[in-house]
Amino acid sequence: MTKQKSLAVYCGHQFGTNPEYEKAAIRIGELMAKNNIRLVFGGGKKGLMGAVGQSVLDHGGKVIGISTHHVIALQEPILEGITESEIVDGINERKQRMYELSDAFCILPGGLGTLNEVTDILTMQQVKETKKPVYYLNTEGYWNIFGRVMAHMHRAGFISPLAEYDIRIFSYPEDLITEYLKDSK
Repeated sequence: MTKQKSLAVYCGHQFGTNPEYEKAAIRIGELMAKNNIRLVFGGGKKGLMGAVGQSVLDHGGKVIGISTHHVIALQEPILEGITESEIVDGINERKQRMYELSDAFCILPGGLGTLNEVTDILTMQQVKETKKPVYYLNTEGYWNIFGRVMAHMHRAGFISPLAEYDIRIFSYPEDLITEYLKDSK
């Protein structure tokens, strides 16, 4: 029996200013469902987070949402109809559960929460606590500036050479999912 493929998707709970972000989120959800890849995400129904989750559900896929008591108290409702949900005490516990339930990470455009989530995984890669890959969906070049920041940190002597991280960067959802499926065999 093969292990269920599970991809954590980190992204914004807003849509951002470019409509291509939402289109890419919907497409990544569709491709995940069609390829039997379970979504693990923050559980919310707003913004890109809600778009990817709803797309997985709309295409018959499985979705696990992990939220916190505090986030729900801030009127951030859980996406309706998800396969499974967990409510945990705080953001750090949420990130840990998402890590445990996933075999890789897909990074869509987002804000500080998304940045926090991805830098935790990259730090774990740096100190060799994980080998789980990080796949950036660099829609409309959204993550280009972060790549420049990481290159700057390396040149300044604060992080390992970028080749030591398992980071993959894609412009299109189809290419990302193809790579993920190849890697997960």
